[in-house]
Amino acid sequence: MIHATLWQDRDGCLIGFEITGHAGYAPRGQDIVCAAVSALAQAAVLGLEEFLSRKPAAEIRKGKLHCQLAQDLSPQDWERAEAILGTLKLGLEAIKESYPQYIKIETRRWTGCGE
Repeated sequence: MIHATLWQDRDGCLIGFEITGHAGYAPRGQDIVCAAVSALAQAAVLGLEEFLSRKPAAEIRKGKLHCQLAQDLSPQDWERAEAILGTLKLGLEAIKESYPQYIKIETRRWTGCGE
């Protein structure tokens, strides 16, 4: 199962995400659920890197993608980040609607204490 954690600040703004695991929908190389989630997440990272003045901290490894925004973004960058991360959230929710047994989405408040 894919686990997607969306991180929010105390104001409810999305500030990052982490996606781990594999869907298990089909064999490796044929898993459309994994491919869809991976494409959405990687596109979100690319969008944040391209359209924000400060690149996010991102780590992509086999079975894991973590991305966190810089804390000192301009108001314009926050608007852009909100649009990009909001689109990621919508896309993940659409996948979950069609394949609920293969993806779990959780929204958590970021405390900055190793979470």
